[in-house]
Amino acid sequence: MASERDVRARLQRAGQEHLLRFCAELAPGPRAALLAELEALEPEALREHCQRAAAACACPPGPEPGLAARLRPLPPERVGSASRCDPETRRLWEEEGFHQIALSKVAVLLLAGGQGTRLGVTYPKGMYQVGLPSGKSLYQLQAERIRRVEQLASERSGTQCAIPWYIMTSEFTLEPTARFFKEHDFFHLDPNNVIMFEQRMLPAVTFDGRAILEKKDKVAMAPDGNGGLYRALSDHQILEDMERRGVEFVHVYCVDNILVRLADPVFVGFCVLRGADCGAKVVEKASPEEPVGVVCQVDGVPQVVEYSEISPETARLRGPDGSLLYHLGNICNHFFTRGFLRAVVSEFEPLLKPHVAVKKVPYVDEEGNLVKPLKPNGIKLEKFVFDVFPFAKNFVAFEVSREEEFSPLKNAASAAGDNPTTTRRALLLQHYRWALQAGAHFLDACGARLPELPSLPSSGEPPAICEISPLVSYSGEALEAYLQGREFPSPLILDENRARALQP
Repeated sequence: MASERDVRARLQRAGQEHLLRFCAELAPGPRAALLAELEALEPEALREHCQRAAAACACPPGPEPGLAARLRPLPPERVGSASRCDPETRRLWEEEGFHQIALSKVAVLLLAGGQGTRLGVTYPKGMYQVGLPSGKSLYQLQAERIRRVEQLASERSGTQCAIPWYIMTSEFTLEPTARFFKEHDFFHLDPNNVIMFEQRMLPAVTFDGRAILEKKDKVAMAPDGNGGLYRALSDHQILEDMERRGVEFVHVYCVDNILVRLADPVFVGFCVLRGADCGAKVVEKASPEEPVGVVCQVDGVPQVVEYSEISPETARLRGPDGSLLYHLGNICNHFFTRGFLRAVVSEFEPLLKPHVAVKKVPYVDEEGNLVKPLKPNGIKLEKFVFDVFPFAKNFVAFEVSREEEFSPLKNAASAAGDNPTTTRRALLLQHYRWALQAGAHFLDACGARLPELPSLPSSGEPPAICEISPLVSYSGEALEAYLQGREFPSPLILDENRARALQP
């Protein structure tokens, strides 16, 4: 380990010597930990990071001048739709996706490095339970969807297959996530097919370009954004692991979407048959003001433009059919070929521009007292996973139904939306729809059959509570054998045991 003198000299070169101002009063253990942390920060990179953060924060927020004239919607030939295609085309996409899964050429990659601060919990978001009757966490729902799609692919092909699950964590989430999976026996997945790795951390910086101490012996660090994926793939030789396993296609997604379809065979098949090296699932924006990024073209190149970067006038533009011109909302659900990821890691990653996130960062003041600021005081620089879209040779977008595939958990229960209540309702409404489509009937508390409404509300509780295990149905398939023509009181929890009991 480097001496205090060596570390101080390195920090002087970076202009960050203040990080050692409490070193002399630290006990040997904390002092050694601080020196080890600081030794890992390369001086030139640290100086550049702090200068870049301060400079980026000084730029005025809002739409980039002249951006509106450079924006165009994606050409129709680059966009597919799960709902507007004909049944035969959808069947071909699904068949191709299952074929690639059966060959064990498809992996899923979970972005799970965030801290869940907005949700108000101190543990990884994937461990959260939104209040389902089964008590399942987000991690369990996702694991069971992997198991089900493996089963479906194996049944179709007559061969066994595996979908490796790569999970990108951070310093904050790796240990509790690994422990949670072990405590739950990896949700009956093969532990060898669950690969956890850690993304890099970057110092939080003050508005004038000084790295922040969160304790006398600890620099305030934050994950480098979900776009930190590409450095992490290189740091941990993940692409080499994929190559050894024969993986050619990777489905990347965020942890917080309770409706996410992992290794979705329809999406995978669409991308493969289109010859895409990069693809994005999208949903139609609910309104011009909805705070989601838009998948479009800038200077003829595919890109996600953040909602804060588009002027209200541009966001409200409509096409000849009356729909929003820029309506393809990004939901952080992507397809990549392994070859494209290799090109990003080896060639394009240094070209990704960091984005500024202004945050409230706890710090120690000059007297060494811990301060929890009431307003933002620091900058965290992040890269975004979708910033690689411009480097794709053949980019496609795939539009899916919001009510079937997108309900993110971002906020605490007190927030107006994207909270535990809205995500739980979204899943239960979906399962209620699936049950009705399979021919089930539900009874009220008095035993009378509930009327089947012509359309269900997009919010509020479903008329009856129905939860269907992903181990029974991945996307609503094969439920008729258990439900058709039968009556059920609420709640109905259709897990594997109940399904076996209902099978004719």
